[in-house]
Amino acid sequence: MSGSNPISETVVAGVVAAALSAIAGAQDLASLRSVRQATVGEQSEIAKLNGQLKTIDAEFKAAAGALIGKARAEIAAAFAVREEQFAAAEELSKLAAEKVDMTAVATRVPFGARHPLSLLQDQISDVFIGMGWEIAEGPELEHEWFNFDALNFDADHPARAMQDTFFVEPVDSHLVLRTHTSPVQVRSLLERELPIYVLCPGRVFRTDELDATHTPVFHQVEGLAIDKGLTMADLRGTLEHFARIMFGAEAQIRLRPSFFPFTEPSAELDVWHPGAKGGARWVEWGGCGMVNPNVLLAAGIDPEVYQGFAFGMGIERTLMFRNDVRDMHDMVEADVRFSQQFGVNL
Repeated sequence: MSGSNPISETVVAGVVAAALSAIAGAQDLASLRSVRQATVGEQSEIAKLNGQLKTIDAEFKAAAGALIGKARAEIAAAFAVREEQFAAAEELSKLAAEKVDMTAVATRVPFGARHPLSLLQDQISDVFIGMGWEIAEGPELEHEWFNFDALNFDADHPARAMQDTFFVEPVDSHLVLRTHTSPVQVRSLLERELPIYVLCPGRVFRTDELDATHTPVFHQVEGLAIDKGLTMADLRGTLEHFARIMFGAEAQIRLRPSFFPFTEPSAELDVWHPGAKGGARWVEWGGCGMVNPNVLLAAGIDPEVYQGFAFGMGIERTLMFRNDVRDMHDMVEADVRFSQQFGVNL
């Protein structure tokens, strides 16, 4: 007489129920893979039942095999449903992360801006281009002859000393970092056809310590006019026009006698700044004068036929008293608060 079937519906139902409970308890795909290994892997209960098929009586094998097959199908279907649920949840999570709120205030990207010194240099250039002048440029690493000798500086002039000028080693190369943009004027005299009307903006270098009013690297703009019959009256008229564009229609200039090696007569240039903070006042602006005949001779120009005038001023200084900038550090330290006052929106 045969025994009872050890792989009964009750036994198989218990294995399926345990597997379905484990599948339902999985929290994500990773834990679901662990559940799969535990419920249908080689060491799982359903695998053990499948192994028992070899040992049970033949009359029970068909029924037991059918029960195990149905159980495997039910468990596999449960896994498929759970995997779809996790995949759908993952997709929703991605969509939520990528969601764009069309009603939210747009993020403002600040626009950059050119430095106020560059803007002022261009404004100055535009003034003289409007008068028919040309813009001339030259090297910042300059030969001593262009920087000093051609400009009528004596051999023992203080500006030639190492405490005032950056000399490039070896010293006998006679190369310096230009101390003014006047060498560009000399190059213009040698290279251009007469008459000459050039404006020379650019960086210059002095051995100054950085403080509230000095910096070792700063910007100058110099002008040179060479033509027949030019006088101090032409110089004054040019500078008055320039000053009124820079500082307003009420601006005035005055010339105080001075000395520069490359001009004779020479003058200090003051400007009456009507919009100055604290009230209108005279402000020292730059230097100017008639081109020294020795400078013309050094360039091969006959001073009996051609005359000229020259002037120069610092762009930093112009910005400082025109816009009430109190400290030179503000111009070189890239503090955005300095740029904000010139219209940079951050």
